[in-house]
Amino acid sequence: MKKRPMNPNFLKNKFTLLTAAAFLSVSNISAQTFSDFNYRGNDKIYNDNPLKPDEFYSPILQGCYPDPSITKKGDDYYLVNSSFSMFPGVPIFTSKDMVNWKQIGHVLDRPSQLKVEKGGVSQGIYAPDIKYNKYNDTFYMITTQIAGGGVGNMVVKTKDPAKGWSEVQKLNFDGIDPAIFFDDDGKAYIVHNDAPPKGTEQYQGHRVIKMWDYDLEKDQVVAGSDRIIVNAGVDITQKPIWIEGPHLYKYKGKYYLMCAEGGTGGWHSEVIFMADSPKGPFVPAKNNPILTQRYFPKDRKEKVDWAGHADLVEGPNGQWYGVFLAIRPNVNNRVTKGRETFVLPVDWSGTYPVFQNGLVPMKPKLKLPEGTQNQTGQNGFFPNGNFTYNDKLTDKNLDYRWIAMRGPRENFITSTKNGVKVNPMETNIKALAPVSALFHRLQHEDFETSVTLDFKPKSEKELAGITCYQSERFNYVFGITKKGKDYYIVLERTEKGASRLIASEKISLSKTIKLQLMGENDNISFNYALDGKNFKNLGGPVSGDILSTDVAGGFTGSLIGLYSTSSNDIVPN
Repeated sequence: MKKRPMNPNFLKNKFTLLTAAAFLSVSNISAQTFSDFNYRGNDKIYNDNPLKPDEFYSPILQGCYPDPSITKKGDDYYLVNSSFSMFPGVPIFTSKDMVNWKQIGHVLDRPSQLKVEKGGVSQGIYAPDIKYNKYNDTFYMITTQIAGGGVGNMVVKTKDPAKGWSEVQKLNFDGIDPAIFFDDDGKAYIVHNDAPPKGTEQYQGHRVIKMWDYDLEKDQVVAGSDRIIVNAGVDITQKPIWIEGPHLYKYKGKYYLMCAEGGTGGWHSEVIFMADSPKGPFVPAKNNPILTQRYFPKDRKEKVDWAGHADLVEGPNGQWYGVFLAIRPNVNNRVTKGRETFVLPVDWSGTYPVFQNGLVPMKPKLKLPEGTQNQTGQNGFFPNGNFTYNDKLTDKNLDYRWIAMRGPRENFITSTKNGVKVNPMETNIKALAPVSALFHRLQHEDFETSVTLDFKPKSEKELAGITCYQSERFNYVFGITKKGKDYYIVLERTEKGASRLIASEKISLSKTIKLQLMGENDNISFNYALDGKNFKNLGGPVSGDILSTDVAGGFTGSLIGLYSTSSNDIVPN
């Protein structure tokens, strides 16, 4: 994996540098350094389905990588995902074969682009769309930013996705899920989800797809050019809900509008319409939906569900592909990993595109495209399956997969030769504000993760350790703090914003401590070793229920955080 350098635009801000210098000079805060991070997946589905030389796994991006969008320039493919209030925002990956993907950074990597300081974990960036315009050799990323910054629908641009993106251009329309389309004549259009005209809403979940002309010189929609091109969905008499995530394509002289329908849940699907003009009228395919997993037994083996929110691209050798989101519930039907990025080949030999095997229960393996070698997890390519990830945390340029919440990592980390120091903020993990935690996505149902921590708190207000984080209102905290003159290790559960101490234990803290999490069958064990090898459990296995969206709500998957705070409120027994 490539590493993430400190952003030069961020570091040039003198006020930020002065603030950081003053912050780090505070002597009454204890040092806390994390090192030797290890993450290992052990999911049954991969153990039961080993790869043959001509196969690869889907999802191609495991864990919370939802709402994929894809484009191509020449032989290079680029894919982006929703990131909500994670910072930096909109992870971006590149590939030459639709199988092996490298992360090249994030589209929104500066505070000037991403205003999510007070956003809930499921606010922020929704449904980004990335498209390349060959007429001006420019990439566009258009999305909806929902948080306190008042941004709304927006677009950024670049000539090179690996070398940073422009400042935000706010777009003058309401609704969500915008996507941009460049026609053969050089004209551009935007399609998006919106509410029906006032007074015409027929039922809850009734939405429409709107289209605008787009002025490429001004980077703005043309005022008054909006029109509704789909009302409610494929068949309004059936009261379809949440027509959204639209993408427009041109193929063999016809225009195709593909949308998600049914909401991001058990009735999720992908539907397709066709027209002779980019402005319609759009006629739905008779065989809609073209992708869904909603018709099958709930207790099916190796279950994939919620499939939809797709985007299409012509792949190598003229083979079309669709990327889309779906979920893989665990043994208790929980959704702890979140919505992941899957891929399927698409058959476009007929009038409408059809996802191959997108209307039968999905399998974990696909055939490699001809001439492609599976290099996932090697040579800098993103891993999948039951992989192991090790990071000593000593490189000043952290791996791209390490993210923060609501603000830049640079606000609270210091790189050292012994590991990464997570400097504590005066917020704790339950705050609706930036927090001092480095997060890694949970990517497996059964997993083991560990980290070495060098930390001796000086007061009861200090805590450092690991958090299992679904949101500010649903999480576990496992860490070290102080009570009186004694050091304690504590485990706290927060559900619906209410916190409960599960267990605490006085410890003799003479040197580093190793913290370990083990997830199995929807339970998590929190263990620690004072000698680095002989682990002791704290609090017994606890339920992973609060890490699932069916309990916690929202749109994100769970995160594992290396966490520090100077506002600890956990009191040991």
